[in-house]
Amino acid sequence: MSILLDRDSRVIVQGITGRMARFHTKDMLNYGTNVVGGVVPGKGGETVEGVPVFDTVKQAVEATGADASLVFVPPPFAADSIMEAADAGIRYCVCITDGIPAQDMIRVKRYMYRYPKEKRMVLTGPNCAGTISPGKALLGIMPGHIYLPGNVGIIGRSGTLGYEAAAQLKGRGIGVSTSVGIGGDPINGSSFKDILQRFEEDEDTHIIAMIGEIGGPQEAEAAEYIRDHISKPVVAYVAGLTAPKGRTMGHAGAIISAFGESASEKVEILSAAGVTVAENPAVIGETIARVMEAA
Repeated sequence: MSILLDRDSRVIVQGITGRMARFHTKDMLNYGTNVVGGVVPGKGGETVEGVPVFDTVKQAVEATGADASLVFVPPPFAADSIMEAADAGIRYCVCITDGIPAQDMIRVKRYMYRYPKEKRMVLTGPNCAGTISPGKALLGIMPGHIYLPGNVGIIGRSGTLGYEAAAQLKGRGIGVSTSVGIGGDPINGSSFKDILQRFEEDEDTHIIAMIGEIGGPQEAEAAEYIRDHISKPVVAYVAGLTAPKGRTMGHAGAIISAFGESASEKVEILSAAGVTVAENPAVIGETIARVMEAA
């Protein structure tokens, strides 16, 4: 098993005719992802990498049975594209786009909550690397070759640190069930808590790795959820231990404004909840391996 994405997922790419979207569509096809269509208004009838292009998501879903979407749409139009996917019946959407205004994402979240929970689209991102279920499907911009299939579930705000964790695990012969990038923006589609719950329910995920960073309350909220609801071992790394208070660092969400938002405070809160915290990014794989041996 895996979460959110598998061999049966039927994927469309919104914004497929853009340079980066073309590149990553080809990469996903080469990985074996079932990319069945693309969507660009006004370009219906064209093809990209042999994939048919449609004018709307609804047309693409009706023609292909698509249930997953990757959004490669520029920031001014990305929120509308996400809502269009939700309206067309897409079940899982990954938004790669960086720089979407926070107010637009508030509108997206409100729009998605119009739907009952059983019909509500799952969104990860924006400003994320995507999701990969190794050996099955890739939905995003991740380098697929660094992921071995296995039993470690990865959730990360930082795409590159997620890659680092996967590469270290591969070097030790340890594989990944699914790796999910939730994105580094202040307002995103899914939180650590949302994905933790899915990994807890996934029988093929035996241990969970959580890659956090400074800014925002998500890691503290995740710690509380782990303490009360997660039975599987959790290993975490929190980036930004040396970041000065009050300064934005990299991601838009990485700014400290309250207690529990600095890296050191997050480490303290996670440790108190029973999470094993890696001291630095170089030992993430080593820490996961150690916890797996002890489990």
